[in-house]
Amino acid sequence: MFNGEERIILSVIVFVYFVFLIVLALYMNKKTKTYEDYNVAGRSVSLFPLMLTFIGTGVGGSTLLGYMENGYSLGMGQQWIHITMFTCISIFALFLLKRIRSLGEEHKMVTIGDYTTLRYGDAARIPTVISILFSYCAMSGTLFVSIATILNVTVGLDVTIGIIIGWLLLTLKTYFGGLKAVIWQDVIHGTILVIGTILMFAAVLRQSGGWQGASEYAASAGETGMLSVMNITPYEILIYLLTLAVFQFVRQDLWQRVWAAGSLKTARTGYWTSMVIAVAIGVFAVFIGVFGKYGLQIENIDPVLIYYGVIGEVFPFAMVVVMIVVLLAAVISSADSFMLAGASSIVNDIVRPNFPHYSSARMLLWSRLSVLIISLIGLVLALTVQGLVNLMVTGTAMAVSGLLAPIMFGMFWKKATKTAGIASMWGGLITAVIWQIAGHPFGLHPIFIGLPVSILILLAVTFTAHKNETVGT
Repeated sequence: MFNGEERIILSVIVFVYFVFLIVLALYMNKKTKTYEDYNVAGRSVSLFPLMLTFIGTGVGGSTLLGYMENGYSLGMGQQWIHITMFTCISIFALFLLKRIRSLGEEHKMVTIGDYTTLRYGDAARIPTVISILFSYCAMSGTLFVSIATILNVTVGLDVTIGIIIGWLLLTLKTYFGGLKAVIWQDVIHGTILVIGTILMFAAVLRQSGGWQGASEYAASAGETGMLSVMNITPYEILIYLLTLAVFQFVRQDLWQRVWAAGSLKTARTGYWTSMVIAVAIGVFAVFIGVFGKYGLQIENIDPVLIYYGVIGEVFPFAMVVVMIVVLLAAVISSADSFMLAGASSIVNDIVRPNFPHYSSARMLLWSRLSVLIISLIGLVLALTVQGLVNLMVTGTAMAVSGLLAPIMFGMFWKKATKTAGIASMWGGLITAVIWQIAGHPFGLHPIFIGLPVSILILLAVTFTAHKNETVGT
């Protein structure tokens, strides 16, 4: 895809970019003095950096690479990822954000485990941690694969070696920086992402001849259905809704940024603005994938490489270099956030409750060590599981199965008992894991089994408890 000279140039750019980010992380490390600095950025982030860190975290390598690949292979129906996503984003902003913010301020929360413990007792921490780790280790793994793909295409590096190098570089950067460094790096990443994606979308539209040109080519190939948003089954829509979309309600990195904001108004404005932009970028990614096939008529290419095929088709090499940096920004901005979110669960929900005498300095050290643990698990997943979007969907399915019902019922239904909440977490999580290991019996995704089981257990145990109380009186 690139000749020898071009690969040398790209190698230098990638190397310099990573060095810059590591140096910035080391600089921010000097300003990270406490446990709260590392995990919630001192709870004082202003609007502009908050907006861009929401964008940087929301748009990862799986967005640009995975969604574009899906658009190329499966068509415009993949826009339902973003339709379902925006629906849940709106629900979060309208009904959950204020409540989460006020609870976090009142109780100095750092993780979702702090909330589930407040609502259901200390026994809720462990199933919460396990659910969180499933999702964030899986999502970290997807981004190590994304880095490896970039290195393979641009430098010609073996994918396995690329995964290991990507893991090492991203882990070092996150280990030293913490959330403060992540947020300020996301100011750079978020800006690059927005500008780069818009430029790519505009270039593809211009060079492909627009919708008419794509329609004519699709018709000649007998594939007009690929341009329809309805080119997807209800089953697939439900999977996206119940995994990637509703995961927004139990997404720890999102909760942490709501708590990191300087005020409720900053959190709400930053979230709304950034999520509209992030969803738009996802829509553009699917659109570019579809138009790569039917507008630019790029054939005989591995769908995994469609991003590189498109930028090579519509841009001169100088701009291709810029677009590689855009892709790096997308991957890096999500990877460090995911590792930090998972690490926060380990240190806050396992270490701190068992070692309450630890000083802030000791907890800060454990925060960093927890990043290493998350990154190592993500590395194993990256080396063993195939498919960016599939890996991400599977990880979020485990978290949703274990956490969605107890969190949502816990916030809005006072009758839900502590025993019911804990049983619901374990029941949904274990069922989903068993269903995944069993290979999706009857063709059903684990989310269609784990989540209903979680809901039924919560309701059954709660109503049984209240019935027994009534009989007893």
